[in-house]
Amino acid sequence: MDALNNKLKEKVVDLNTILTEKYGSILKMNRQEIRSFINNYVGHIKKMEKLDKDQLSIYQSKGGIVGVDGSVNKIGGAYPHFVEIYQALAKSTTHRDDNIVLADLYTPLYTEQEETTLENEVRIIDDKRNMKLSTIEVDAAIESVKNHKPYAILMDGGLIRYNINAHDRWMELRNLCEQEGVILVGVIKDIKTSIIGDKIKEVDKSIKDTFYDRELLFGQLDYGEMITINEEANRKEPKGYASIFLRSSLAPTVIGMDIIDSQREYIEEMARLIFTLTPENSRGVPLWLDIVDKEVLISDDMIKSMMEEYMDRGLYERFFISERDKRN
Repeated sequence: MDALNNKLKEKVVDLNTILTEKYGSILKMNRQEIRSFINNYVGHIKKMEKLDKDQLSIYQSKGGIVGVDGSVNKIGGAYPHFVEIYQALAKSTTHRDDNIVLADLYTPLYTEQEETTLENEVRIIDDKRNMKLSTIEVDAAIESVKNHKPYAILMDGGLIRYNINAHDRWMELRNLCEQEGVILVGVIKDIKTSIIGDKIKEVDKSIKDTFYDRELLFGQLDYGEMITINEEANRKEPKGYASIFLRSSLAPTVIGMDIIDSQREYIEEMARLIFTLTPENSRGVPLWLDIVDKEVLISDDMIKSMMEEYMDRGLYERFFISERDKRN
């Protein structure tokens, strides 16, 4: 065990060295230099003000806010003997007793024909998961627009993934929101873009590595500041979205926000809404989305009890109880 620990220690030291070398030039930039670069090449850093109670009351009178999130969990063993369960929830601030809950499932055993080669296994599972989860989240949002007529919908995640994984249903949601005047927003907790890093490489040709916005923006914005990203810098722009970064809590990390381009005029208003709804000592996520996230979660106990109650015990054991589960 000591030998193993020493090997792991060596790997961690190597990782620290690699990251220090890679980010050396970036880490040498002080906070003012990075902020100046952002203002000159990426977008405008601006201070937000929280919305007052009167403005929030107006939102409530205009249909309130709907939060949409999804969850996935899996039971079983290796491919193809597993079931994935998907659930989506649309929760309205004005219709609290009228939650919209949708569900779906996937197992390779359920389909008549399926690719089963080992090299395709991971891709098949990922594609199915992304498609099914995105679809039921969009469907929940569509039902909420029709039933609740909200002022705005906050989707948990970037909007572009719905366009990719559930294109037809996404276009229906987008068109419906435009027709009904419902503002459609994506809240991105874990940003994966490299907008600032790409611009740094463009300006300084000597830099070849890719740097992501998450690490570059760590601690660079003050609490309550946002960056409205220029159209030229935003790679999502040609796909129909406008984006911002914002620091909505006292945590040093930032989150992202997307809005469809036809509703660009509301982007700063929606940033202020997210800022207002986010507790300052949180991880930066609006409280209403956190509530939705907790309510939509599919726990291990939930999926196990459903399988045991609604599935023939013989089929359940034959197909979906792994050897590890039997040992437990």
